[in-house]
Amino acid sequence: MPWQQPFTNGTKGMTSMSSPSHAGSPTDLKKTIRDKALELGFSDCRFTTADPPEDGHLAALDQWLSDGSHGEMNWIARGRAKRRDPQLILPGAQSAIVLSLNYLHPSQSANGSGPGISPDRQHGQGVVARYAQYRDYHEVIGARLKDLSAFLDALTGVQSRSLWYVDTGPVLERSFAHRAGMGFVGKHTNLISRTQGNWIFLAEILTKAVIEADIPEKNRCGSCRRCLDACPTGALPKPFYLDARRCISYLTIEHRGSIPEELRPLMGQRIFGCDDCLEVCPWNRFARQSRTLADFFRSDIQSRTLSDWLAMDDTGFRAATRGTPLFRTKRSRFLRNVCVAMGNTRDPGYLGALEKAARNEDDLISEHARWAISAIAGA
Repeated sequence: MPWQQPFTNGTKGMTSMSSPSHAGSPTDLKKTIRDKALELGFSDCRFTTADPPEDGHLAALDQWLSDGSHGEMNWIARGRAKRRDPQLILPGAQSAIVLSLNYLHPSQSANGSGPGISPDRQHGQGVVARYAQYRDYHEVIGARLKDLSAFLDALTGVQSRSLWYVDTGPVLERSFAHRAGMGFVGKHTNLISRTQGNWIFLAEILTKAVIEADIPEKNRCGSCRRCLDACPTGALPKPFYLDARRCISYLTIEHRGSIPEELRPLMGQRIFGCDDCLEVCPWNRFARQSRTLADFFRSDIQSRTLSDWLAMDDTGFRAATRGTPLFRTKRSRFLRNVCVAMGNTRDPGYLGALEKAARNEDDLISEHARWAISAIAGA
């Protein structure tokens, strides 16, 4: 997946082979699968080989891990061998089907406006990344991938099973997407599509079927550095390199402990994820609104105030977030983020709620509440 919702554990599924059938030529097979993918609601469907990722991508991964820029995401290092060789994931794999699903909601513009977009102008409302304002994409995409995999197996009769992922186990999905012509990896390390911008989810299916490969995409960032300059915390120190330890998405979602104090004032009112580097990309002028995901939009997520969130007990938090990406952060980490956002408003109206939170038996919540009180007092 792109790095706006990177720091999540993957969903995968296996589909057993159905009765054999004749799929025709590799070109015909490709068209049949693509037509089915679009019928199921995917935005695009491309194809590449199941060969290992390019040496440059593998070297970049090794360097990134060696630098420690993955932070606490040790699952990336554990799956390094499989990321380097798809045959360790699915022995005999011949092709990779790469799918995208765009998530630009009709209430949002492609750049810089709409719900959850301007973190410093929406006083009292914590900012949630766009992708997390829907029902959990693992479920929505996974159901469609399961159907597409079953269709593929019945169509090809390959004596194995296809293997699919959603954001995603040991697969360098952006490398596959680049090679399949889905898009190119931007300087912010997310995939950019010339026809969809960068508001897209990625998924992939590995299969033993031989399918005609599409032409790889070229990098089209040019001299643009808008994403690098937009990052609030300097998590993009150079093109095509993300230091997750400074990334607000990582800090508010994957990071389990205390947020470094020097980064807290830079987080604004962002309480789950950050879209800043994505919003400024000029390729978003080609972004399209999502028809498939429109019915899964959770308007209640962005409409809740910081006070609403902080007042929730564990039962209330689970009820409010169940079925969304926010659920996996758990209440403790999420309220940690809420306390920081309150402190960054410098609004004394939050002091009562923060003083109560400062007495919370959960050290993670109480510590950040105390910081927020100090930040407001020093305003």
